[in-house]
Amino acid sequence: MTDRFAGSNLTCVRGGRLVFENLTFALEKGEALVLRGPNGTGKSSLLRLMAGLGAPAEGAITWNDTPIADNFPAHAERAHYLGHKNAIKSTLTANENLTFWADLQGTKSDIDKALIEFDLKRLAYVPARLLSSGETRRLTLARLIANKKPLWLLDEPTVGLDQNSINRLADLVSRHRTDGGMVIISIHGLFPLENSQTLDLGTDT
Repeated sequence: MTDRFAGSNLTCVRGGRLVFENLTFALEKGEALVLRGPNGTGKSSLLRLMAGLGAPAEGAITWNDTPIADNFPAHAERAHYLGHKNAIKSTLTANENLTFWADLQGTKSDIDKALIEFDLKRLAYVPARLLSSGETRRLTLARLIANKKPLWLLDEPTVGLDQNSINRLADLVSRHRTDGGMVIISIHGLFPLENSQTLDLGTDT
């Protein structure tokens, strides 16, 4: 059976304001979706709904035709949600941060591989508060490797990255798709993502 992640006729309302309405998407193994639109059009809100961190005002988000709200723990195990802010504990080292997330999520981890992939091995035992903004962002992205999950939900993942790190991320995303993973990404500017779908959230109202 081919896994399928989909949303139909989605409407989002925040603080009494309509953010978006009637959005529909569908992804299967190896596919990618790019979310486009200016700030304020609901890209981050949509990603949070996809992660199960809220419910749409209308419509449903499903995994293999079952609403993700019916079994949130199962969805949390399959979905990596990385917001535009870095969820890093400043007092822990890079290694300890990745270990913390692995233990919290109860997933099999590969900490060394994750550190090497994002050129953080030499900083493994440096407290996160001493890392640069780019290094901190790379540490956040390293969770994608440390804890393997099929669905990646990435909100502006290239913020703070230099071109070399962006290339590393693009290669990682490509390999994830080749292995049958799914990727949904909100991004400004150019990002090498071949054969992807695009969902345009329109203009800021």
